[in-house]
Amino acid sequence: MHRRFLFIQWVGLNMAEGSTEPVGLWLGIQAGAFLGLYFGFSLALVSALTSPEELLRIVYLITFFPMVGGILLGPFLARRERPVVSGTPPIQRTMEALEGMDEGQGKWRVLSHVRSDGRTVRIDLHDSNRVQEILNATTPLAEEFPVRYMVGRGVSGSREPDLRANVLSILDNQFPKTRQSRYTSAIEISPELPERLRDQRKRINMLLAVFLPIATFLGWLEMR
Repeated sequence: MHRRFLFIQWVGLNMAEGSTEPVGLWLGIQAGAFLGLYFGFSLALVSALTSPEELLRIVYLITFFPMVGGILLGPFLARRERPVVSGTPPIQRTMEALEGMDEGQGKWRVLSHVRSDGRTVRIDLHDSNRVQEILNATTPLAEEFPVRYMVGRGVSGSREPDLRANVLSILDNQFPKTRQSRYTSAIEISPELPERLRDQRKRINMLLAVFLPIATFLGWLEMR
């Protein structure tokens, strides 16, 4: 009976990890408006170079196409899927995982070294003597939301010159390069998207890469 319960729990967790949901109409409208803004700005730039005296046309191009893009492309883009986000805020999940990791005043503490913008959690690993333990406790969270580790630049003038290299050596053994984003002073680990979502993103990017330049070129020919 106990084994059966564990099996059901394991299946439920894996289904939850792979579950997706539509991004919704509002985000679809925003994405469509952004594409329309790109298209309108491209045409407005062409118009400004060819007919700089046509100020009204420039304003029209910049304002009209975002509205059209949001209305026409919004419902289509709203059907895109994204992973289901947990109802628990990432910062709360992280603080729970790091419970008992405080090293005392003036050293590494959760309240002073962990921050979040609502989606990505930033963990400053400076001032800690338990870097390995912090990584062990927080890297599993990267399966659900992005986790950014602040590690410095890793140069001789840094606060802790060896910190970046040490953290990289640990993360390289756990995550492929495709899930790592390396910044000047930080390393971010992102969740791995299901293959279906990766294929969806590739198709959309390919369509945009083909359609937008062609549409811009045709618009330029029309205005000549």
